[in-house]
Amino acid sequence: MTSFRFSRLASPLAVAVALLPLSAFAASLPTMPYLPLEMAQQAANAAMTHCLGEGERVSVAVVERGGATKVLIKADGSGPHTVNSSTGKAFAAASLGRETQAFAEFLKEHREFDGLRDMDARMVILGGGLPIRIEGALIGGIGVGGAPSAAIDEACARAGVEAIGGESP
Repeated sequence: MTSFRFSRLASPLAVAVALLPLSAFAASLPTMPYLPLEMAQQAANAAMTHCLGEGERVSVAVVERGGATKVLIKADGSGPHTVNSSTGKAFAAASLGRETQAFAEFLKEHREFDGLRDMDARMVILGGGLPIRIEGALIGGIGVGGAPSAAIDEACARAGVEAIGGESP
């Protein structure tokens, strides 16, 4: 009878001991901030609302840190080119971690780096793309395309970043 009791106790104890290293390993996995869909939608809607309020018909794209599109909205009457423009600006901002207008100006002043424009065909290096940072963490990018100037595109993108509590560059 003693051996039966011991085996009934030993089984759960053996399982617990066997799983102990797995739980310790799981606790040490790195965590990374990310851009939730709801937050991406809020940013895109705020950017679009700002642009529509200015009378501009644009497209707004929000991408996550790795460049995948989370949200893309296109205003009625906006040009067909605005979809790729906004997506490319958002991708460039997330990839480079900086404003696309600032990067365009950098390249203009440093012609020796012109090749950077071609490093990824998905990037559009024109004003209107901003990185999305929350508490210092780069979690994505937002891009606006279709307004008659980069300054207007950027103002709309900035409204989107600010609507979700992002840090403005």
